[in-house]
Amino acid sequence: MDYRIEHDSMGEVKVPAAHKWGAQTQRSKENFKIGTEQMPIEFIYAYALLKKAAATVSAELGNLSQVKANAIVHAADEIIAGKWDEEFPLVVWQTGSGTQTNMNVNEVIAHLGNAYLQKQGSDERLHPNDDVNKSQSSNDSFPTAMHIAAITVVTNDLLPALQEIKETLQAKAEQFKMTIKIGRTHLQDATPLTLGQEISGWLHMIEKSEQMIKQSKEHLLELAIGGTAVGTGINAPSEFGDLVANALDKETGLQFVSSANKFHALTSHDQIVHVHGALKGLAANMMKIANDVRWLASGPRSGIGEITIPENEPGSSIMPGKVNPTQSEAVTMVATQVMGNDVTIGIAASQGNFELNVFKPVILYNFMQSVRLLSDVIRSFNEHCLVGIEANEEKLDHFVKNSLMLVTALNPHIGYENAAKIAKHAHKNGLTLKEAALETGLLTEAQFDEIVDPVKMIQF
Repeated sequence: MDYRIEHDSMGEVKVPAAHKWGAQTQRSKENFKIGTEQMPIEFIYAYALLKKAAATVSAELGNLSQVKANAIVHAADEIIAGKWDEEFPLVVWQTGSGTQTNMNVNEVIAHLGNAYLQKQGSDERLHPNDDVNKSQSSNDSFPTAMHIAAITVVTNDLLPALQEIKETLQAKAEQFKMTIKIGRTHLQDATPLTLGQEISGWLHMIEKSEQMIKQSKEHLLELAIGGTAVGTGINAPSEFGDLVANALDKETGLQFVSSANKFHALTSHDQIVHVHGALKGLAANMMKIANDVRWLASGPRSGIGEITIPENEPGSSIMPGKVNPTQSEAVTMVATQVMGNDVTIGIAASQGNFELNVFKPVILYNFMQSVRLLSDVIRSFNEHCLVGIEANEEKLDHFVKNSLMLVTALNPHIGYENAAKIAKHAHKNGLTLKEAALETGLLTEAQFDEIVDPVKMIQF
């Protein structure tokens, strides 16, 4: 492999000639050969966006030449466009401040920017620390990029996926609004409802999760930028944080603001913990919905079988004709991963020491993974399962007619204890409720037929 010699404050380092990173990135690659989990590319784009905004502000303040600022902006735009993804190879398991990833971004921007300056015929050259990192520290820029990346993926990926599944559930609730089925509580028969009502519960679960996510994500709009090393803002103009937040606001339309207390912003990640708690709530709701779907579709002959779901692929390598609820299984696996991520994020966020939390990369990685997995699995579950749900009218009718819990309708007429006698007599002797009611002499046939009507037991 061809190499070039790069240097940093510790000396010279061999760097692969084909790549754009510098000495500090190479040191990280060599010193942290841990796992395969790399920094999420969406985070790199967020970091590049921050560098673009910071350079623009520094030029406006007269702290950076416009020529250099233009070069940084040009390089950042190319990174954001996805042209240089392979130049960001660092793993999550590195320094807890994310300094090495900050320098990876700084070095690549400097390299690309210098190539741009050379083409422009300029004699100026970018330095990764002095220019690209001007008025910044990893300690404030990394958590700022965390918030930018987190709110971006929630807004652009997860919320649209929730909108899609809401539309499907709304349509299914309407489609089956008059389809009567037996209810179940404690995994036991209960009083009737409609399939549409049952699905409306799923819909409202998604709506509530969406509401909680939208409310919680507003806290991510507060940015640490301007705090630099320990929150005091050393080496940065006092207005730098506010101006960078304004520049990011103009770029994204997300109404970013500079945090009112940078000491909090550098050492605490309670805002991400809060938002991920809402993601965990969504995961819990998706787990419940997916489990309901696979139970209701269980069978086809030995299960509940009240609904049918699309048959997407063979379910067994040994049992011919078997079809499994694979989309539900994917949802439930993702849900467990998100719940595990929540534990990791919570523990990592609790470990801030003095002026800095040094668990930032693992907090970021788990948050981004949760959003990506939830967004993808919700779309998959919706497209390959929910839209194809149909009612098995024969099974639904069978369970309603044979349910002992229709006896509940008799309570106001003959009392709870007499109604219980009828239900127990029916169950013990293998009778229908009607047959048991007549044998006990508590009701006439006409009275039973008038009172025990599933339609009358449901408030539509």
